[in-house]
Parts: sequence; structure tokens; C-alpha cells
Amino acid sequence: MPVTDVTKDLQARALTITAEFAAPVERVWQVYADPRQLERVWGPPSHPATVVDHSLEPGGRVHYYMTGPEGDRYYGGWRVLAVDEPHSFTFEDFFADEGFNPVAELPTSTAEFRFEPAGAGTRATFTTTYETAEALQQVLDMGMEEGATLATNQIDALLAEG
Repeated sequence: MPVTDVTKDLQARALTITAEFAAPVERVWQVYADPRQLERVWGPPSHPATVVDHSLEPGGRVHYYMTGPEGDRYYGGWRVLAVDEPHSFTFEDFFADEGFNPVAELPTSTAEFRFEPAGAGTRATFTTTYETAEALQQVLDMGMEEGATLATNQIDALLAEG
């Protein structure tokens, strides 16, 4: 499994997932740069994602929804803040309504995804920071740690396809 560490730090209001992939940084970057690849790994296996809009550039947006086993849809989005291709990107991550408008009652976070060479492969560090410890705890209670780990662990199979 690619995920090697999960750290929850309520004081820092952050969830950090570290993963290692047997592929170069440029290939791992493509998983996020290509909406068709992203939708294969963004949601956990039980909640596959459909990417509706995808602009991985500063000021860009990514809109998606995940479909649950009963057909329920869960909407979300990113506001892309910074991009250093193929090394990192930072985005505001939010829960959304059907029109991809942020839902004020649910936490918004800032996520930084970093990719660095690690031997012949890539070490990825995904850090998500929330405004309050309570917001982090809320998403942890919603299953964010398990869902993100399951989603990340799908990337190996996609990378193996070439």
C-alpha cells in the first residue's frame, strides 16, 4: 500500500498523509493534472468521483462529485491557489452544493500536495489544514482519514497501467 504514514495534529489543525509510489514525480503529477485519472483515485472505492471542471492552474477550479453505493452524490470543489508543476500544488478544498457553491456549514481547508523524488519513485505528502481543531475533528468524524487513505491507495493500480 502506498500510504506509509497518517498524522493527525489537532493543535496544528492538520491531517498529513505520506505515500510512496514506484513511479517518477512527473507520472504521479499526471494523476492530478488529468481529470480522467483524478476521478479514478479521488474518492474511496465505494464513492467514485466524477470530475466536472478541471483547471489545475493558479485561480483555477476543480469541481467534482462522488457517488455513493446508493446513488447519493456528494459535491466538492477546489480553488487552486498555487502550482509548481510537477512538484506541488495548493488549493482550498470545500464541500459544495449541486451548483458547486461552498457549503458554509461544512469545513473548508487548505491542502498542499507535494511530490519529491524518493529513490526510483516518488514520495507524496498531502497536508490539509483547517481553520480550527473542531473543523478538523468534524471531518475526521466524517471518515476523512479512512476515505483519503483508501483513495490514495488506489493510485498504485493506476500507475501500473502506464
